[in-house]
Amino acid sequence: MPGATTLILILAGLCGSSLGQYNEEEDLAWLQYYLRQSRASSYNYAPYNYEEESPAYAYSYPSSTDAEPEPEPEPQRSAPWRCPQECDCPPTFSSAMYCDTRNLRYLPFVPSRMKYVYFQNNLIASIQEGAFDNATELEWLALHNNRIGSEKVGRKVFGKLQRLERLYMNNNNLTRLPGPLPRSLRELHLSYNRISKVPPNALEGLENLTALYLSHNFIFEMGASLKGLKALILADLSYNNLRKVPDGLPASLEQLYLEYNYINAIPEDYFQASPRLLYVRMSHNSLGDQGLAGNTFNSSSILELDLSYNRLRKIPRVNTNLENLYLQGNQINEFSISSFCSVVDVMNYSRLQVLRLDGNEIKRNAVPPDAPLCLRRATVIEI
Repeated sequence: MPGATTLILILAGLCGSSLGQYNEEEDLAWLQYYLRQSRASSYNYAPYNYEEESPAYAYSYPSSTDAEPEPEPEPQRSAPWRCPQECDCPPTFSSAMYCDTRNLRYLPFVPSRMKYVYFQNNLIASIQEGAFDNATELEWLALHNNRIGSEKVGRKVFGKLQRLERLYMNNNNLTRLPGPLPRSLRELHLSYNRISKVPPNALEGLENLTALYLSHNFIFEMGASLKGLKALILADLSYNNLRKVPDGLPASLEQLYLEYNYINAIPEDYFQASPRLLYVRMSHNSLGDQGLAGNTFNSSSILELDLSYNRLRKIPRVNTNLENLYLQGNQINEFSISSFCSVVDVMNYSRLQVLRLDGNEIKRNAVPPDAPLCLRRATVIEI
């Protein structure tokens, strides 16, 4: 069959000619791209609006880890622009790399173009020195829900990330704050770790930090570590072992969460340093009347104050601008209208809307007759 043989030779020649136009590196890149696309066909990426300043972030949860993970392979060192085979890099969002929930025990190589990298929900226990030296464009770095210990984090591992804005390391085995951290950082998530102390210089230089999450640790001392955080808006220090409030609150602070600690006293002028403070939560502490000065909470900026489940016997004096006051679960036995209004008349009254006094020793008939005039805006009063 000479005709068939000729056709085969012609096709072979054409294929050889076609393949000759491409080099091996491009063929390999195409093959890796094809394999990644095949793996990603069942992977549901959350939609992103690329016009926004930063993509939406959704926490995910690890699948069952009952099965024994595969032996740890060596991380592949590939070309700076390629996506590691352990991860997924959506072509439509080329600056993001998804390596989450894959039983990884190491950090894969991060291509230099990446801005958003997700390593959460893995078995990673260490971050070697120089792990991110190539990825100097990183803005978001998610490392939460792993097994990272402080002794296995490189001393300068975050040093070159001068554009990093959000660092997620909650739910790990950290015993101290990582650092030094880049000055560009805006959010630091370190909740659910084993941190016991925050040295005065641990947060030094973080003048752009707006949110600090340190809840559910074992912190017994904060000192004045918050003082230099000139942009800090939210500080969550709840569920720790604090015996005293942190020294020197920043003037920029708006939200302070200190519930579930062992704090028993607050200086009189403590909140005056933060004229923008709106929300203060100090429930489940050891606050008593002796540990509070007369005007501790008389701050005109505070809108919500939670002092529930402490050891108070009297209603502390609050500012007339306060809107929500939670005092349930204390030992209060009297209703003092002077705590809300120093003068009671048509022109002077409290802006209080919600007042919780249930679970105390106070009786309903203890409410003074001028209470409705002082608390005329209250919609909820529980005794």
